[in-house]
Amino acid sequence: MTSRRRFLASMLAASALPRPVWADAGAPAYLAAARTPDGSFALFGLSAGGQAVFRVPLPDRGHAAAAHPVAPEAVAFARRPGTFALVIDCASGRVLHRLQSPQGRHFYGHGAFLEDGEILCTTENDIATGEGRIGLWSRAEGYARIGEIASGGIGPHELRQLGTRTLVVANGGIRTDPARGREKLNLGTMRPNLAYVDLDHGPQEGIELEPDLHRNSIRHLGVSGTGEVAFAMQWQGDAMAEVPLLGLHRRGAVPRLLSADLAEQIAMQGYAGSVAFDGAGERVAITSPLGGRLHVFDREGSVESLSRADICGVAPASNGFLATDGLGGVMAAGAKGLVTLSRHENAWDNHLVAIS
Repeated sequence: MTSRRRFLASMLAASALPRPVWADAGAPAYLAAARTPDGSFALFGLSAGGQAVFRVPLPDRGHAAAAHPVAPEAVAFARRPGTFALVIDCASGRVLHRLQSPQGRHFYGHGAFLEDGEILCTTENDIATGEGRIGLWSRAEGYARIGEIASGGIGPHELRQLGTRTLVVANGGIRTDPARGREKLNLGTMRPNLAYVDLDHGPQEGIELEPDLHRNSIRHLGVSGTGEVAFAMQWQGDAMAEVPLLGLHRRGAVPRLLSADLAEQIAMQGYAGSVAFDGAGERVAITSPLGGRLHVFDREGSVESLSRADICGVAPASNGFLATDGLGGVMAAGAKGLVTLSRHENAWDNHLVAIS
């Protein structure tokens, strides 16, 4: 029988062992889900140059992933409205946990870590009421569900960390039900908002767009190093309407909406798929896979338009942006425009997630 002294010694020795970090998974800079040539799905780790450093199979189409800030762990989410998420050890390729949304809920395809990676937050829908919820899961307890808080709106999609215990949430305003697939159930009454949510006290602040933009679903988020939030929108009206698809906001201020010229704005077809600040936090980009466009805005509101078929994923890079398309391309977007860094046989999905 192991003595108490021996047990404590073994525990101390275990705590002294080096803990796995992202370098143990090949030091990826990004995560991206994809459909592979045989029709299966996988989560990939990509280097800063767009090369694949690991691949982990997924049981179905992925959407986005949440990257743990230190450990080589990723939580891969099903495309919304989905009911599963997988916690993956990216160094070994093992699935550590399979998260199931509670009865009467579904996930919206995104998540984020708080508390230095100890709490996973997931965007969810209460199907019966339509209210948005944020699920809370404890990593130390094997990703057990430990509670939930209100998202501050309907249809929370992406959420991002703003502080140790603070989130910004894109409440898209669209009500869904897994029993009805991807049907949008409340377009006439939708009210999207951007909400700031405290882990202890729930929603603390929120902004809504003008009434004539109530069909402009706030979906995806980028956050700069100074806490400025960029939000990308998807218009639920006439695709040929000239509506802004990018907004910038700081807490306590009025949102600023940005648009390209008429022709370019119409070319986006009312759909911004992803958004990101560049590595310096001075420019912000949105993509449209429908329009094959990447728009890059500077601080003065000037915009550069770059064309690429089915472009969608975008994330910050040291000298601009990294982007992916549905045809297997990984591109740098910077002073030289779009430069292809690598090509894969995969169809990259909507999002490119930077690992901090």
